[in-house]
This record gives sequence, structure tokens and C-alpha cells, in this order.
Amino acid sequence: MSDAAERAPEVRVRSGRALRGPSLWAPHPVAACEVEVAPALAAADAGALAVVIQRLAMALPELGTASADAAGAAAWAGLVGDVANALQARVGAPAGFARVRPGEHGDPPQLAIGYAEEEVGVESLYRAAELVSHALAGDTPDAEPAITRLREMYLAAHPGPTASALIDEARRRGIAVRRTPGDPVVRLGHGRALRRLDAAMTDHTSAIAAGIASHQHRTRAVLARVGLPVPRGEVARTLADALEIAGELGYPVVVKPLDADDGRGASGEIGSPDELTGAWTAAAAVHQEVIVERYVAGRDHRVLVVAGQVVAVAERVPASVLGDGRRTVRELAEEENRKPGRDPRDPASPRVPLPLDAATGRHLARHGVGLDDVPEAGRHVRLRATAEVSTGGTAVDRTDEMHPRNAALCVLAAGAVGLDIAGIDVLTPDISVPFDENGAAIVGVNASPGIRMHTDPDEGAPRDAAGAILDSIYPPGAPVTVPIVAITGTNGKTTTTRLIAHLFRGTGASVGYATTDGIYFGETLLMEGDFTGPFAAGVVLTHPRVDVAVIETARGGILRGGLGYPAADVGVVLNVTADHLGLKGIHTVEQLAEVKGVIAGVVKPDGFAVLNADDPLVLAMRERTPGQVVLTSIQGAANPEVGEHLSRGGTAAVVEEVDGREWLVIHTGRRGGERVAIAEVAQVPLAMGGAARFQLGNLLAASAAAYVQGMPVETIRQGLRTFIPSGEATPGRMNVMRTARGTVIVDYAHNPAAVRGLMDFVGRMDAGRRIGVVTMPGDRRDDDLREMGRIASVLDYVVVKEHEQYRRGRPAGEVARLIGEGLEAGGFGPAQHEAVLSEPEAVDRAVELMSPGDLVVILADDVTAVLRQIAALGNGGSGNGHDDAAEGAAAASSTGRS
Repeated sequence: MSDAAERAPEVRVRSGRALRGPSLWAPHPVAACEVEVAPALAAADAGALAVVIQRLAMALPELGTASADAAGAAAWAGLVGDVANALQARVGAPAGFARVRPGEHGDPPQLAIGYAEEEVGVESLYRAAELVSHALAGDTPDAEPAITRLREMYLAAHPGPTASALIDEARRRGIAVRRTPGDPVVRLGHGRALRRLDAAMTDHTSAIAAGIASHQHRTRAVLARVGLPVPRGEVARTLADALEIAGELGYPVVVKPLDADDGRGASGEIGSPDELTGAWTAAAAVHQEVIVERYVAGRDHRVLVVAGQVVAVAERVPASVLGDGRRTVRELAEEENRKPGRDPRDPASPRVPLPLDAATGRHLARHGVGLDDVPEAGRHVRLRATAEVSTGGTAVDRTDEMHPRNAALCVLAAGAVGLDIAGIDVLTPDISVPFDENGAAIVGVNASPGIRMHTDPDEGAPRDAAGAILDSIYPPGAPVTVPIVAITGTNGKTTTTRLIAHLFRGTGASVGYATTDGIYFGETLLMEGDFTGPFAAGVVLTHPRVDVAVIETARGGILRGGLGYPAADVGVVLNVTADHLGLKGIHTVEQLAEVKGVIAGVVKPDGFAVLNADDPLVLAMRERTPGQVVLTSIQGAANPEVGEHLSRGGTAAVVEEVDGREWLVIHTGRRGGERVAIAEVAQVPLAMGGAARFQLGNLLAASAAAYVQGMPVETIRQGLRTFIPSGEATPGRMNVMRTARGTVIVDYAHNPAAVRGLMDFVGRMDAGRRIGVVTMPGDRRDDDLREMGRIASVLDYVVVKEHEQYRRGRPAGEVARLIGEGLEAGGFGPAQHEAVLSEPEAVDRAVELMSPGDLVVILADDVTAVLRQIAALGNGGSGNGHDDAAEGAAAASSTGRS
């Protein structure tokens, strides 16, 4: 490497991470990162890129598709993606996906690539950036260290052949598959339909049975008790014991470790004490206890039993070479191992390499052959005593040849041990002849049998072993998941999530849901905090008693880790308004809509996307959803999109006036049009007598989501009527409380659209003065903070506060100053507002300013603490305050206050 390569890299990857579910990038998992490009390099022309590509292609021929047609930072980021994919292809893990999002407002470009194993995908990004930087320094980079490292990672992370076959079959059946790096257990399905696999061992496999199968002497005893043919044998703890047992049994014998797999330490036919002494060392090295049993002549067969049925039979032929009179045993084996089908670097290879280790040398020596001997032409030289496919053996399918009585006896063997899935090892001269007619014996029972010999035999028809195993845990017609309802939007997500969960609980279903407040099962809080990302979805979907999953999904979780589920039965998008702009590469409302539109994009083809037709950005998402579109609209018939949608046979939930009263109504365009009256708005507590206009959209979305899932209308109606907004049911969401000093509203509104809706509601309430305690997180733009002040200027007096945790790098007082500027721009005089930075002190100050009949609205940061603080003021006699608040709102509306 040249000295120039030691300088700071001109291309650097940062924030590399795996997005394990659908995301802004793709409907499949990707590895994403930011790519920092030195300014001078970003300004270079395409010629510089072409030179670097030429250097890289010398080390990575797979890079041949890379293009040098463009220039700029995004082009260099694209090259990193191409190199990362070339590296993955070299190690046998082709991805075939790369996408770049150019940086804006000084942000670096963002890059995403596909992957087969997430650790390899993420690491390949960093290694690719290093190679690009080395090529920029004038080198022809050496890619081999990166390739070696990535191959090691891939081989360690990629599932074995049995697990791979089961994963592939599950995906073909549309069953969700989840894996965690470093954990061999594969999770299939969700909620109550969740199942687990560890290779061919399922969560139905008895631990007792697996324990018996791992102890071969116990297994033989269990089989013998039910009359199955097994070889006589005993357990030896010393060589002297083994020699004594062999003498009693009579030679020939075999020895094998008490507990081992893949034939490790097992001998072939032993005909003398000297041979037994030599075989003892290999067996004892695997397990301190060794079985010595009578040798049984015959060909080695593996019988796969699944759920009481024989589904496949394979004859296993020991690893061997065929002499040609010219080459040594070693040379013959090495030639065979060069064939693609035995490539040890490719986990998908149907065969493993022929063994050329010390165990092979010992076996050959017992038969008078050495690795460097030249066998005569036509002579088969066995390299192993046992016929394990995992040690280079081959498989011949014999399923159709098995005698029915033998099949029944193998089923009995699996049942005697207690296994749902078992590999029965049988030695018999001919599997088509009943065991009792040719001296056959069952010599082993395996609790987690490999299935590659059945799915990819070297000779004969492949058998659907993976399908049989999946059928055993998901019988035909059994559910493989639970309904998933995903909710997103800028405002109203948490309330709508809680309401939908409440509606489903009314059906008797066990509901798991995740919100910004925490993760719940039923009404039990499992984890408290803001849980709106893939981790929370994983918790809900892993709960074994969940019948329905209702998952609030925020934009942050989508950007950081993708979705925690591959598809949704119902995807609800409430609205898209300016919030958190300028963070994580999202600078415009349109970009924010693209992120939230991921939810519409993952709706199943037979599912439903519930979209707000009053929001053009949300309405546009109907073009990207595979599911059926259901529109919601507070405007009802005044929204022309709704009428057109219904005319095409669609479904819509709207607010409709009937005899001077507002109703929540669902219209369907099918069968000439149906109208379903869900509930009168005045009878729904969340609507606050109709004064909380912004809640109507949430009510429509929740009603529509329940309706398309087949929930009876009366159940929906009852659920809407019994969902009471309070500090317990919806903390921080329109909590209206009557105190001895007046009415207090506590809400978590934290962006302009949410605050506008709240101010509209406050304006409809009957009150003397309206006093506000307002704030906004400091990571918003200056103009957003000023806009907060302008929106709050409809009040009579405002106390501006800050929360130290949410200043987000701004100095104390700056947030309050900018909001104050907005208040005065909205018409406030200096005497109408003040800054009290501490939230508890600001709340106390607002209450102190109250006179009887006044109203205080608090935009809370620490909702729980504020609710507790207000509760300590004493109650004005209205219980939770909801009924009085609704009546007050209705009275305000009737008097024309706005």
C-alpha cells in the first residue's frame, strides 16, 4: 500500500445499520448508511470516477456493471454500493440491490444495499469504502482480506442446509420469517400463530424425547422395550471395559460415542482387540462414555418420520473415491472437491468436501491403504467408516422402495422415543424387505435430523421434507399469522391505536399494541416509554397469546430500522403535516409523506389501506398500495374524491349530517351502494360533543379499520361509546379535567397541525379567559418555533416553558424567546406572555392566573407528572371531568364561540 493510502479516507461510511423490514428504501431488508465524500472529490468530474472503477475492477471483476456516467457525491456513494454488492457476490451472497438518495441541505448522500445476511451486508459497506479510498490513493486495492473476512462472516451467519430449506419453504408459503444474528432459532409467524424452529427441531419437540435420543444407550433400551430390532451393546468408560464387553458380545463390533452427531468418533466394523484399541481413542475423544455394540451388516439408511408419517428414506453411501490406476487417493479426492457441488465456501452446495483429515487416514490405515497410495482402476476406496452425508457421503432416495411394515416400525420407533420429527438410522441389506427377514437393525434415532439428503439426493427423486415439517406445525388451513393493523401519520397516531385496540378487545380478542406510551397486552402495560419502532412491533408479534396486533409506527422507527413486520392486514395513514423536518434527511413534507407511505405500501393484496381523503399527500398513497383502498373524510360528500371512489365500488368512512345531527357513516359502493350508520358524533366521548373536530378523523379511521376486518357494527358502536378520553385511557391526549379553580386541558401536541386542532377545540369551549402553557422541542426549525407562537396567539395569555431534556442542544431560554416572537407576530403584546422555563413552575403559574370560569391548556412534556400535578389541585366535582367538558364544548359551540 502506498503512503498516500495512509491519509484520511476521501470516502467514509458512517451509521451503517441493518433495516430488517420494509423501509423507505425497499420492501425487503437492506443495509443502509451515510457516505461522506471529501468536498474536492465530490467536485471532481466523471473521469476521476472512471479511473477508480478501473482500478477496483482489477481486484473485483464482479464490478463490471459499475457506471462512470455521472459525477458528484451521490455518484461516489453509488460506487460504494456497487463495490459492496460485488464483495457480497464474491462470497456467495449476491444481493442485487443498491440505491442512493442524494444529500440535501449539506447532508451526505444515503446509500442502501440488499443483503443475504445482515452482518455481511453492513460490513461490506465499510469494506467497500476502504477499497474505494485505497483506489483513490493510486493503488490497485487488494480485495482478498475483505473477501476472506466477509466469507468467514457469511459462513458463520448463514443457516445450515436444513434450516435454509425450511426458511425457503416458509417464505414460499407466505409465512413471516424472523432471524436474529447469532441465534440459530428461527421464528415463523406472529402472535398466537408463532412457531420456532432450530434446524429440524420444532417448539413441539419434547425436551424429554430429545434427551433420550441424545443418549444412544437409552434410545436402544427404549426401542428394545417395544420389540424393535436393535443391536446388543453396553456402555464402556474405559478401554478395559470396552475390550471386556466386545469379548462378551463377540466380534465384529462397532464403537461410537454415547452422545455425538454427524458420525463423529464412530468406527466401522472392528474385528479384533487391536482394532478396538485403535478405535477407542477416537470415540473417547468425543465423549467419555463409549458404546460398544454388535456389528450389524447392511446398507445405511436414514428414515425421516414427521408427525407419525414416513416422508422420506435415503440410503447413505460413505465417502469414497474410484481408483484409476494413476492417481493417489488424495489426488482423486482433491479433484472431486474442486467440483462446484462440493465447494465448502458455499453453504448452498449440495455436498460437503470429501474428508482428507486424520480420521480418514486412520480409517484407511485399518484397511491397509494410505492417502498417497494409488488404487487400481475400478477399485472403490472408502474414506470413512460411516456413511454420514456431513462427512462427504452421498445419498440415494429409497422412499418408494421401503416395505410398508418397515415404515410402520420406524413410526413406532419415533413414537417410542416421543419425537414429532425423527431421523431413524437403519442398517439393512435391503429396505424393501421386512426387517425381521434380513437381520436389519435400528441403530440410532435423531431428534434434529438433517434433510438435505432428502431434498437434494445425489440419486433419485427429491422429497418435500421441508413441506412435511411445516405441515406438521401449520396444518393445512391453520393461520400462520394474526391480523396486523399498522397506524401512522403526523398527529393522532396514539389515540387511534388505543381506540382500535379498544374496539378489538370488545370482540373478546387478546390484543397486543404498541404506542408512544408503551407496549401493552390487553390492558396491561408491559413496557413504558416511546415504542413506535421495529423493536416494539417485534415484542407485540412475539407474544404467544396475541390474537390481534395494533402497532403505532412513527417515521423515526421506519428510518432507523424499517418496519418490524413484513406486511399489514390494515394500514392506516391519518395525515401528513410538517413535523421534525430537517432531521435524518427529511426536509420537506413531501419527503415525510414518502416515509409514512411505507405503511400503505406494505398492505397485503387482500388487505386494506385506510387513507385520509382530506389530505392530498395521504390520498396520493392509494397509488402505491397493493391493498384495497378505504377513504375517510370529515368533509363527507363535500370531498369529490369520496364520491368518485364510491362510484368505482370503493368503501369510505365519512362524517354525515342527518336531521341536523352528525353521524359517523360507512358507505360501500358494492351491490349498488350500502350505508352503515356507525354512531352519532354526540354520543362518542372522544369527539367532545363534536367540538374536537380533529378527533373525527381518528374516529373514522378506527371505525373503518375495524369494519374491514369484519367487526360487527354494534361492536364498533359500543366500543366508540365506551372509549373515554382520560389520563388513564389516553394520557396526554385531550385530557380534560375539572378542578376547584376551573377547567384544565393537558395534551401532548408538539407540532403546528396538532396545536391548531387543539386551539380550535379550546376556542369552542365556554370559558372566561383562555390561558396557555406552551412549548416545542428545540430540534424544530426557528420558523417552526415562531409558528407555534403565532398559533397560540388565539389565547388570552400564554406562559412559555421549556423542558431541559427537549432543548436538543439549544441554550436555555432560546426556545421560549422564539415562541415569544411568534406570539407577538400573532398580535400579542409583551404583557400577554411570559417565560417560566421549568414545566412544574409554569403549570403552577398558569393555575395561579386562573379565575373561576377560566380555562388552562397545557402542552405537556412530562405528561404523567403534569397530570399528577393537576390532580393535586383538587376536583371540582365532575369525576374524570369528561362529561362536563363535553357539555361545555357543546355549549360553546351553540353560542357561536370560535
